[in-house]
Amino acid sequence: MCGIVGIIGNRTLVARTGLIDKMTDLMDYRGPDGRGSVIFEDDGVALGHRRLSIIDPKPSGAQPMQSSDRRYWIVFNGEIYNYREIRADLESQGEQFHSQSDTEVLLTAYAVWGEQCLERFIGMFAFAIWDTRDKKMFAARDRLGVKPFYFAAADGGLVFASEPKSILVADSKSRDVDRSLIDAYMSFGYVPGTQTLFKGIDRLLPGHCLTWSAGKLAIRQYWDYDFSKQQDKGVAAHVDDIEALLRSSIDLRLRSDVPVGVFLSGGLDSSTVVSLLAPGAASGLKTFSVSYDFGPNYDETPYAREVAKAFNTDHHEIVVTPQGFLDFIPNYIWHMDEPVTEAAAISLYYVAKLAREQVVVCLSGEGSDEIFAGYDFYAYNLVMEKIRAVAGQGIVGGAARVGRALGLSRKLQKYLDLANQPLEQRYKGISSYEDAAKQRLYTKEFTGECHKGNPELQGFIAGIFSKSKQWDALSRMLYFDTKTWLVDDLLIKADRMSMATSIELRVPFLDHRLVEYAASVPSSYKMCGNDPKFILKQVVKDLLPKSVIQRKKMGFPTPLEMMFKGGALYDYARETLLAPMAVQRGYFTRTTVETLLEDHRNGREKNHRELWQLLVLELWHQKFTDMASK
Repeated sequence: MCGIVGIIGNRTLVARTGLIDKMTDLMDYRGPDGRGSVIFEDDGVALGHRRLSIIDPKPSGAQPMQSSDRRYWIVFNGEIYNYREIRADLESQGEQFHSQSDTEVLLTAYAVWGEQCLERFIGMFAFAIWDTRDKKMFAARDRLGVKPFYFAAADGGLVFASEPKSILVADSKSRDVDRSLIDAYMSFGYVPGTQTLFKGIDRLLPGHCLTWSAGKLAIRQYWDYDFSKQQDKGVAAHVDDIEALLRSSIDLRLRSDVPVGVFLSGGLDSSTVVSLLAPGAASGLKTFSVSYDFGPNYDETPYAREVAKAFNTDHHEIVVTPQGFLDFIPNYIWHMDEPVTEAAAISLYYVAKLAREQVVVCLSGEGSDEIFAGYDFYAYNLVMEKIRAVAGQGIVGGAARVGRALGLSRKLQKYLDLANQPLEQRYKGISSYEDAAKQRLYTKEFTGECHKGNPELQGFIAGIFSKSKQWDALSRMLYFDTKTWLVDDLLIKADRMSMATSIELRVPFLDHRLVEYAASVPSSYKMCGNDPKFILKQVVKDLLPKSVIQRKKMGFPTPLEMMFKGGALYDYARETLLAPMAVQRGYFTRTTVETLLEDHRNGREKNHRELWQLLVLELWHQKFTDMASK
């Protein structure tokens, strides 16, 4: 796991003294074990790398790395888990290696097979390769988007990095805010798709690769998956196949030349990872958990301890205090780069910090909910689909109007309004914020801006639903969340918070072989009645305690509701959100924000999610974009 940066085709930027090193060192936490750079002044090309040594920590594995024929240079972030098998294949073709690193395997694979090398990789990766002969850059991001890749146009050239903050060093214009995406942030809690709130900084989408040559940029999709070929082989056969794929995925992700542990929340997903380790491997394995001292609703450690005891792991825990949460917020904003409404990220930072005292690599359970249907929200939406099918849209719409007239609770009214819309209109993922609540917040002027929309984002969302239009409702939701919520919220959180502590985080559930297979499993085996992740529970029913399998999902719960009711976090939010600078941005009306604060503190409404979302956005402006005017 590392940090990569690059300048391609821009002599002016390359000539700036020390720029590539400044871009690289801004992410020193991503790679505390070494720094490297290479510059080709005549081509206007510079590559930089921060190294976190995982495989072959010797100097022979350092980057940027040059191919044996001196034609190619690579900077690479991530791991190719099946590098040993690929290396053996290349050696059988006469290729020779000078290190034991997966970086050299990746570079040689590209030299031999070209862009088709991507089809052979099992792993998480974001890399860029400069071809010194053809003056061309090739870059790629892994299939599910575990590793990030950002880029921005720069006077006919390109600047790229693992994190936007490094691009900002080279291109201050990118500090401008893309106001057309603020509404998307408020809708989702993050910005999905190719664009970011930094105007001009884009993401390379998962499963995509990029080529730059002679000032021209070309992007293509090299991988996707679909749900159109579901096959009912029976529960037992699917269970056997899923278990075999999971064991293979976990075994590959244990490959490391440094100590490995597991983030163990005590939930089904992380507990499954521990239970499926090779026989005996869990014994003595270091596991790590986090909780808040706010009672059982914010403490999963009893379940984690139960699993740790069952598999004899070396278990460690950390308790986060409200003050510790508050103190880390500025660092959270800095490390995330983009505004993302994911308070659980702070919990992840603290448990990763704990783990870094003893290990360098940790496995976790991200991705399971999105491929095996782990959220209750899926069941709610499936009920809505049935209601619409039976009652018809007219009756549902009438019920929603009556509900508003009667003044039903906000939550009940929300679901009535949602049921009145077809799936592609109502479904915005797990963290969606209802339109009516947003409109109450917006100023009149900003409401007018929002009506203009963002055509690129709208096209991205429409494309997801267009591809899935022939699939069943659950498959459509899973596909949507994998393309949005998973990559731009959960995996951003996982990458940034683990990297902030110099931990490499590996996610076995997102092995593309397992993701593809899960899509072929009938939806009724994922959400069986109202039982989420039914098929995964069958895989581990004889391995894990029933209390763990049957427990309700928590997922690093954060006591935002309680902390916003008073004390330091409430005071901090009030001071930040009602400050003249925040009001003058013109997004939100001051009186409505003040009402959100007071209604939550007095217990009239639960507004903690909205308050956190507003706080993150304002602090992001202060940290990254207000500097544009200085």
